Amino acid sequence: MDFDSLRSDRDDIVRDAAPLDAYRAPGDLIDSNHPRILSYARQVAGDGTNREKALRLYYAVRDGLRYDPYNTPMQREAYRASTTLEAGHGYCVNKAGVMAAVCRAVGIPARVGYADVRNHMTTKRLSDLMGGSDIFFYHGYTDVWLDGRWVKATPAFNRELTDKFGLKPLDWDAVGDSIYHPFDLSGRRHMEYLGYRGVFADIPFDEIRDAFRHYYPRMTREQEQMPLGGSMGGDFGAEGAAEAARK
Repeated sequence: MDFDSLRSDRDDIVRDAAPLDAYRAPGDLIDSNHPRILSYARQVAGDGTNREKALRLYYAVRDGLRYDPYNTPMQREAYRASTTLEAGHGYCVNKAGVMAAVCRAVGIPARVGYADVRNHMTTKRLSDLMGGSDIFFYHGYTDVWLDGRWVKATPAFNRELTDKFGLKPLDWDAVGDSIYHPFDLSGRRHMEYLGYRGVFADIPFDEIRDAFRHYYPRMTREQEQMPLGGSMGGDFGAEGAAEAARK
């Protein structure tokens, strides 16, 4: 497959032809009907408007699940929202799936979208695993249906991580889009959006796996050999803090 041809300047291309009802229903990986997801979502969301519930869910997913780009095995089960919630960590794709699942669990339509971003502050270890690249293909975010329109939520980087990297926390008001900041707190280049990969009712695991095999062969080989609960080692937050201190 020519994965580069799937990138577009548009952020609203529905790649799987899903109708609106699909964004309310459980999926295979966005398993919003799982007891663990239902219990967590109802406890966190509480009462109020959909906007109020979505905000509580966003900050719970953002800060309650540690961002970890190393320790998600390249297995379908590892990408399931209930699995990620139980693990307590994930990277952008996993955490976006959890956000979509908990929104659906309390009746708020949600879907997942993907973008290619250049992280100008990628750590050396992660870049080496990615073949020397600083481009994150298929960066995951969540589209949440609020007040009759889609609003982007990006719950990837937890507050503890942004503090270590010297980044501005990625806040959200459930009115405007929450997307990565272009600069850090010191004015250094941070995130640059390069294009979009479409929106989906469920995590397109096979496409992401095959794309990662293409773009990141070394890292993907290691992740495919990892068992559930396994680890590639490394502490992304500690790496970022150390590199920030040297600059």
